[in-house]
Amino acid sequence: MAKFNILIEQDEEGWFVSEVVELPGCHTQARTLDELLKRTKEAISLYLKCQKPEVCGKFFSLQQIEINNG
Repeated sequence: MAKFNILIEQDEEGWFVSEVVELPGCHTQARTLDELLKRTKEAISLYLKCQKPEVCGKFFSLQQIEINNG
C-alpha cells in the first residue's frame, strides 16, 4: 500500500480540487470532499497504471503565511 500527499483547494465556484504532490499532473475535482477523495483515489490508480512515477524528494510541509500589503 502506497501513501500520497494531496493538496485540496476550493475554487471560486465552490468545487473542491485535489492535486497529488508526488504525481505531477494527477488532479481531479468534485462538489463534495467525500466525492473528491473517491475521485482522487481513482485518479491515482489510473495514473499508476499508465505511468511509473519517479518520485524524487519527500513531501515535508505545507505552510500558510500572511503578508501585510499596507
